[in-house]
Amino acid sequence: MRVVAGDLRGRRIEAPVTDATRPTTDKVREAVFNALGSLGVVEGARVVDLFAGTGAMGIEALSRGAAHCVFVEKDRAALQVLRMNIKNLGLESRTSVISGDAVLVAAQQRDVDVLIADPPYGYNEWAQLLADVEAGLVVLESDRPVGEIAEWETVREKKYGRTFVAFLQRGDGSGDTVEGE
Repeated sequence: MRVVAGDLRGRRIEAPVTDATRPTTDKVREAVFNALGSLGVVEGARVVDLFAGTGAMGIEALSRGAAHCVFVEKDRAALQVLRMNIKNLGLESRTSVISGDAVLVAAQQRDVDVLIADPPYGYNEWAQLLADVEAGLVVLESDRPVGEIAEWETVREKKYGRTFVAFLQRGDGSGDTVEGE
């Protein structure tokens, strides 16, 4: 797997040998970040990458100009590979890695521009995950449509192979809407 675009384009991202992670495909990462780029929300952004695994989504954000990324992962093998990827790409000064529960950590993050969550397939706790999130835009990956989430508005949802990607904003309509690619 490689970084799709930006300053780190073409650089390798390692993945753990375990089945505990399911790295986001290049096609999905490219589509997500093209949409985010068209909104102008990545450059200088503070990003949180929940269920980070290899860190591919957060690394892609950093490659495309995000100022800082907080990676959250609890699997030990994935954490080891994530830290190695950050070190090998020279991103230590622009990252924080937290080993812990994504729901608890998400609720503690402030001043977040973009929150990305790619939990294991079958995950259903979206409302709990987003209940206390303070983010301008949320990107969720799932194996099925995410559906309605209280206080959040799905502004775009698209399927890429087996992966559904949903872009959400707080339901008050205060943010920009995500248009097509």
